[in-house]
Amino acid sequence: MTGRIAFQGELGAYSHQACRQARPDHEALPCKTFEDVIEAVRSGTADLGMLPVENSTYGRVADIHHLLPESGLHIIDEAFVRVHINLLAVPGTPLRDVKTAMSHTVLLGQCRSFLREHGIAPVTGADTAGSAQIVAQDGEPTQAALASELAGEIYGLDVLARHIEDHDKNTTRFLIMSREADLSRRGEGKMMTTFVFSVRNIPAALYKAMGGFATNGVNMTKLESYMVDGSFTATQFYADIEGHPDDHNVKLALDELDYFTSNVKLLGVYPTNRIRI
Repeated sequence: MTGRIAFQGELGAYSHQACRQARPDHEALPCKTFEDVIEAVRSGTADLGMLPVENSTYGRVADIHHLLPESGLHIIDEAFVRVHINLLAVPGTPLRDVKTAMSHTVLLGQCRSFLREHGIAPVTGADTAGSAQIVAQDGEPTQAALASELAGEIYGLDVLARHIEDHDKNTTRFLIMSREADLSRRGEGKMMTTFVFSVRNIPAALYKAMGGFATNGVNMTKLESYMVDGSFTATQFYADIEGHPDDHNVKLALDELDYFTSNVKLLGVYPTNRIRI
C-alpha cells in the first residue's frame, strides 16, 4: 500500500468500492462523516479523501457543496461507481427463506420490484454496509441486506441475487481530494476544472458571467446554485467545465467571469474520467 484514502461509511460501502476501484494501491480508511473524511486528509491521517458529489438518480449529495470550498482541500481526480445492488444473507440461506431486507432507505426504494416479487419486507438501516454487518452479526437466515458485493465479501455473506435494482444506470460520481493541488495536465483525455463563484449584485450578472463560456466555446457540464450563510439572497454557484485554466479559451472565459463576480475559488483541475468519453 502506498498511502491511505479516507471515505465516509463502513467497510463495504459504495464509497469504499470507489476507493478500491480508483486507488487500489491505497489502504481504505472508513470515517463516520464527510467532515471526518476532510479532517483525516487535512491532518495527514489519510493522503486522499473520496467524497460523493452526485448520483444519476437522486441528484447532488447534500452538504458536499457547502463543505468543499471551506475544506482547504483540492480536487485531483474524479471517479464513477455503478451502483449495483445485491441481496446478501448468511451462508446457506435459500432465497425463499428471506422475509426482510435491510438497507439505507435510498437503496430500498431502488429495489421495490424485486422485493415485491419475492414477498420481502423492506427494513430501514443506517447505511448499506452497516446493514450487511448487522445481518452477519445476527446470523438470522430470514433477514437479508441490500448492499454491494464488496460488503458481502467483507462480512462473509452469500449473494442470493445480483443487480436487483429497478434502474440499470444508477451511478454515483465521486471526487478525490488532496491537501496539495495538482494543476498539471495529465491523462490521455481532456481536463476538467471545478470552481465556485458568487456574482456581483447587478442586473443580469449571472447571464453576463456565463456569456464568456458560450462565446469562447467552453463546455460547462455542471452549474448548481446553493444558499450560503443562511440567507435567501446570498447565493453561491458550483461549476464544472471542460478544459484547463491555461487553455486560451478557458482563460478568456474565466477572465470574463471574474469581471462579473465578487469572488471565484478554484477547487481543482483533474483528468476527465473515461466514463465521460
